[in-house]
Amino acid sequence: MSALLTATDIVAGYLNRPVLHGVSAQVAEGEVLAVIGPNGHGKTTFLHTLSGFLPCRSGTFEFAGHRMENASVHARVEAGLIHVPQGDQLFADMTVEENLLMGAYLVNDGAIVAERFEKVFTLFPKLKDRRNQYASSLSGGERRMVGIGRGLMADAKLIMLDEPSLGLAPLLIEQIYEALGALRAEGRSFLVVEENPSRLMGFADRMCLMDAGRMAWSGTTDEARRSGDILKTYLGGH
Repeated sequence: MSALLTATDIVAGYLNRPVLHGVSAQVAEGEVLAVIGPNGHGKTTFLHTLSGFLPCRSGTFEFAGHRMENASVHARVEAGLIHVPQGDQLFADMTVEENLLMGAYLVNDGAIVAERFEKVFTLFPKLKDRRNQYASSLSGGERRMVGIGRGLMADAKLIMLDEPSLGLAPLLIEQIYEALGALRAEGRSFLVVEENPSRLMGFADRMCLMDAGRMAWSGTTDEARRSGDILKTYLGGH
């Protein structure tokens, strides 16, 4: 498989506080890469840097064959790099349908937009029933569905998900990962950040363990499953 995303020696942070110290990672086309690790060790910062919310102080970043470390957020979205942030960050005073439409703001063809709506509503039938409800009235699980659906409306080449299971009941987590699994089966590429790796064992192809702004370990999910001591040391036995 050819590389879709390649990040090499990324250094980034907030103001004068460095968080990432030479982070490298690669995602192939059709692959799911999970970045796991304790809270506060740089996972979200890594996604913010890749999506352009934070500047890349040094290092290189290629996506879909183009250098991206200095590209605008708009250019990254246009290239198909889509970030579904932690907490979803929906527009509370807009309906479900309006929030989804925000994901397709670069699309001028009404037929394509309608086709993508149908895709999202097939994947998340609840959203079709709630398409005219305001986002502020949705449950946590429904908000997560809208966040993922908004990424699909952009026809993402790579979807970056930040803690998709955060704060959800186990049944809702299963529903979210069932939908993600269906997208994976279609050949979608993902970069997923989670604190707890247990939900990723049947979903991700590879895992990277981030510790103190560095990649401390990487391998396949099978290798992660066999590396109980490593996971226990860094994640407290998840």
